[in-house]
Amino acid sequence: MSQTLATPAAPSRGMTILAWSLQIVLALVFLAAGGAKLAGIPMMVQVFDLVGVGQWFRIVTGLIEVAGAIALLIPTYAGLAALLLGCTMVGAVLAHLTVLPTPAAPAVFLLLLCALLALLRRNQIAAVANRGR
Repeated sequence: MSQTLATPAAPSRGMTILAWSLQIVLALVFLAAGGAKLAGIPMMVQVFDLVGVGQWFRIVTGLIEVAGAIALLIPTYAGLAALLLGCTMVGAVLAHLTVLPTPAAPAVFLLLLCALLALLRRNQIAAVANRGR
């Protein structure tokens, strides 16, 4: 018995434009945020002091954000980058809701944008995940 695998339909031009627009905007946002963390901007140092996990976590988070921003601009990895950055935003939302005195809304918004991009790039995520098989 043979199995025929359906090839996913190519996304429409509008969806492709939306995905690339999200990738560029998110790349700029995360490059700026990650760069601020890596540069040790006083506000970022203070935020991670309030979180209480140490400044090493600021550096790790900054590296993840900068690497994720770069990966967002590489078509093959944009979906995975959106997933990774979305996970960092889950942590940011939790930090805002539990220990930080600032609103969680910006982190929630970024989380939703990352989730939307991951949804738009789900075929690429699946292709990368299936490469090892």
